[in-house]
Amino acid sequence: MTGWLRVTVVGVLAVAVPVGAVLWSTWMPGKSVTEPLAPPDGETSALATTLEADVRSLAEGVGERNMRTDGSMAATVDWLEQRLSAMGVAPDRHVYVLQGGRWMGERAVNVVAEVPGTRSADEVVIVGAHYDTVPGSPGANDNASGVAVLLALAAWARENPQPRTLRFIAFANEEQPFHQTSDMGSEAYARDAAEAGEAITAMMALDGLGYYSNASGSQHYPYDWIRWFYPDHGNFIGFVSRTRDANLVRRAVGAFRGEATIPSEGAALPAAVPGIGWSDHRPFWDAGYAAFLVTDTLPFRDPQYHRPGDTPERLDYDRLARVAIGLRGVVEALATPDGE
Repeated sequence: MTGWLRVTVVGVLAVAVPVGAVLWSTWMPGKSVTEPLAPPDGETSALATTLEADVRSLAEGVGERNMRTDGSMAATVDWLEQRLSAMGVAPDRHVYVLQGGRWMGERAVNVVAEVPGTRSADEVVIVGAHYDTVPGSPGANDNASGVAVLLALAAWARENPQPRTLRFIAFANEEQPFHQTSDMGSEAYARDAAEAGEAITAMMALDGLGYYSNASGSQHYPYDWIRWFYPDHGNFIGFVSRTRDANLVRRAVGAFRGEATIPSEGAALPAAVPGIGWSDHRPFWDAGYAAFLVTDTLPFRDPQYHRPGDTPERLDYDRLARVAIGLRGVVEALATPDGE
């Protein structure tokens, strides 16, 4: 190979390999919905009303939900148990002891509701959403929106049991000062599940599902190159995971697009990319399970992220209902063993 040819080949590979890797990471099956959205049907409108009521119950009725705000975590647990019981899904408590910091030795509670599988009940799909907030924020989008959709999916699953067992978990202490420590509720749960040898086939975390904008420039990304592959307007719901779980997140996006009436995007990127591992799915990775995040991208879109202005009237409940309905298809896909 001559010198100029060698330089040319090296140059082409230097461009083609990273571009090919990005294309592999960003390709998702199915076709996303485009704007303008079709008018909501009656089911979507009714669900939007329920979701808004649940978001307001948490963000306005309880308000801040964290261990710095006396009684707020217990009040949230009580409310969650009442909602689950009312829909006929018996709640349980996963209690764990905090291991460090100001609250060392105190107990925290994850609220768990299970719909047993019809054929492969020993295999479990987990749907999770954290119920706590940062201090000073009522947390309507982060993360009352995720909890509201969690409850909607639990209510649907109660009437539509699947081959695998579905386990719906509202996690404590996802936010700081517990974020990415052993005292996260999801960390404690995943740790206990791994020690017990639980056969968790997939975990889906719901975190920030309710803020949308069609304005140009309303969507941002952790790196400039990402915007070459995704929209600059924040009107879509995102599915993200690490590269190892690319097949899982592709299956989820494909199933969502088969049901959804809202735009969707997906990515399977290195876990080191900011935002990819920032929620309750990451502890399940660490415990050896496949997991992914469903999100409106929170800090990369929502101007009131982690602020006092994260209030219920800002959210788009029609789109939130569309997300919840689309996620039913994801739950069905994940809860059906391969080959069935």
